[in-house]
Amino acid sequence: MSAPPPPPGPAGGVATGAPVAEGRLERLGVPPILKWGFLAVLVFMTGNGVESNFLTPHLVEVLGSPEATVAGIITAYSLSVLVASYVSGALSDLVGPRRVMALGFAVWVVFEALFLIGLQLDSFALTAVAYTLRGFGFPLFAFAFLVWVNLATSVERNGAAVGWFYVAFTGGLPTLGSLFAVGAIPVLGGGTRGETGAMVASTALVVAGFLIAWFGVRDPRGGRRIAPAGESTGQVLTSGLRLTFTRPRIAMGFLVRLINTAPEFGMFIVLPVVIADQRGWGQSRWLFMTVCVYATNIFVNAAFGALGDRIGWQRTVKWFGIVGSACGLLLWWYVPQLVPAGSDWGYVLSVVAGCVFGMLLAGFVPMGAIMPALAPDHKGAAMAMYTTAAGGASFLGSGVVALVYGAGGGDVAVVWAFVALYAVAFVLVSFLKVPQLHRAHGRTVPVEG
Repeated sequence: MSAPPPPPGPAGGVATGAPVAEGRLERLGVPPILKWGFLAVLVFMTGNGVESNFLTPHLVEVLGSPEATVAGIITAYSLSVLVASYVSGALSDLVGPRRVMALGFAVWVVFEALFLIGLQLDSFALTAVAYTLRGFGFPLFAFAFLVWVNLATSVERNGAAVGWFYVAFTGGLPTLGSLFAVGAIPVLGGGTRGETGAMVASTALVVAGFLIAWFGVRDPRGGRRIAPAGESTGQVLTSGLRLTFTRPRIAMGFLVRLINTAPEFGMFIVLPVVIADQRGWGQSRWLFMTVCVYATNIFVNAAFGALGDRIGWQRTVKWFGIVGSACGLLLWWYVPQLVPAGSDWGYVLSVVAGCVFGMLLAGFVPMGAIMPALAPDHKGAAMAMYTTAAGGASFLGSGVVALVYGAGGGDVAVVWAFVALYAVAFVLVSFLKVPQLHRAHGRTVPVEG
């Protein structure tokens, strides 16, 4: 076991004003006791993301089912992810995040095996059920570790730690997962055979991620119940929902996180046709643009977490996350419209505009520190609502597009609808100021703003 943490000060940080020596990892915002957990999440999510760029056509070919039917399987899987995003926090409150991570790993491996067996047997029913239930796996593993991060990290480094979590999470899914698939498929036979081999190999990555976490992270706080001792199992499991209805600021935080990435998912519906066809840059350039946007977001997640620790989580979310993302979204829409269609320099400017949006989306990273700070007595429950909102953002994004199109609006109306949602988030986040500390010159001092 590692040495016990320093005595807590205000809001769970170290004693205010006490000079405490910090190592390199701590200065970066990575709790040394959890360092192997971040690597574990990266490896696990890489395995989870291997199939992300070929699963739908693979299922269509192997099962002989129409694409619409396969889309139903993917939708059911998404709903499982949404439910598990809530359950991960609630169960972490009940039994500790370490056990929840183990449960997520077991669920993933068991139902991945049944999923692959279903494909080999050409059984649509087994494939669909197994893949749907596998959707519970990665949120239980990854988001339980996010609860652990908030549990074990001092307040003055919480934003940076959450940022590093998202570097690991999105670095694996879809980034390194897709790159692994690109290399593994031809090596393992190419075509459908190579894709099946890549999915089998992905299980090895998931196992490796779990083993890194299980044997590498020894923080005893992860193995204990977080919720108050007097609460029943039912009360703990429903505490996130109860918090949302009894503490208005939790509901506000939930809505802010829900709005956070909704425009991203909405624009991934709107922009492919605009960039590839209407502006004449083709599908490959659209795909390259999305890679750049995602990569930019990954690289700055930790930076915005650290910035929030320094100038204030609420201030960072308000001005960089909300105002910045709204401006970046408008740039990503209007720059491609204003440059000559099909031009190389116009495409480069459009990619830069998209990267501005991707970068400023990371301004929302401190929400992962704000939510548990709003309910320090129910951190797991608060994080359950945070992760549920993260999962629900895709539904909100696609729902806004559907509603605007259904009302007779076009692409421009969709963009401005998302800007209006950011305006709502701007108002809501004004109520989410929480006590916060910052490390400066070896001392811990309060943060204003």
